Amino acid sequence: MSALTHRRYSRNVLNRLIEEAPTEPQSLTDDHRRSLSARFRGVASAEHRRLDAWMVERAGQPMGAFRWSPTTAKRVVGNAALRRALNDPTLTRFDAVDIELTDQLLRVASGYARAGSLASYLAQSSPSVLGLVSAEAANWTTQLGEAAEGIDAPWSVATSDAYYDVARARTTLRGRRDLIITRGLSRILLRVRAGAPGKSAGPGLRADLTIDALAEPTGLAATRVLGLWPEAGVVLSVDGTMEDLRSGARDLVRTAVAHQRQRLAHAA
Repeated sequence: MSALTHRRYSRNVLNRLIEEAPTEPQSLTDDHRRSLSARFRGVASAEHRRLDAWMVERAGQPMGAFRWSPTTAKRVVGNAALRRALNDPTLTRFDAVDIELTDQLLRVASGYARAGSLASYLAQSSPSVLGLVSAEAANWTTQLGEAAEGIDAPWSVATSDAYYDVARARTTLRGRRDLIITRGLSRILLRVRAGAPGKSAGPGLRADLTIDALAEPTGLAATRVLGLWPEAGVVLSVDGTMEDLRSGARDLVRTAVAHQRQRLAHAA
């Protein structure tokens, strides 16, 4: 059975979950990829679909079109700001957030920002909205930075989420990851969320685990994925076992099925 570990969050607990993670990573092969592709192709879709852990947790319920807001922008700005602060120790995290926002706005002025991007949203926002984005991003950067600084093992801020296009299935999978922790040849993923975990948080972590392994060219999976909810003081973990990787794949396919049924019911 899939093992989901639930702990009260503290520096010692987080380090213990990292230290006790399995050391031998599992691997997804080309056969696994072909099997997953066939399953997704069996779920007909007239439009390109994008699935992630949040949709798995919501059992495929439609969420509406994505829109930028201070809440949705905080993670992108906050993670980039933390990377800046790590590269330049003279910067405070608040300074790093301001520089990141300025850099985003400069992309628009230079003509390098595409329509619908974060930079375009920021350029079209009022000063009050920009202030909200700055405040949300600074809070995110602080929470993530404090968690990271308490980790004894080497770590880095992920430069992007994991994306995997399922062959011939009109499907893109997105796996969320904020920190990548290394232990020898293996890696552990840490994902941060606001609020508190729901009952379906475990399947969401499994989905992120599976998508990350699919996106890895070698197919090597993370040995453990950690979900951190700083506001609730909770950390959850799922090991990168083959059973959990397969469960994550099944959950993604089931989500595609549920999403397609709901779309058809709505159209009818």
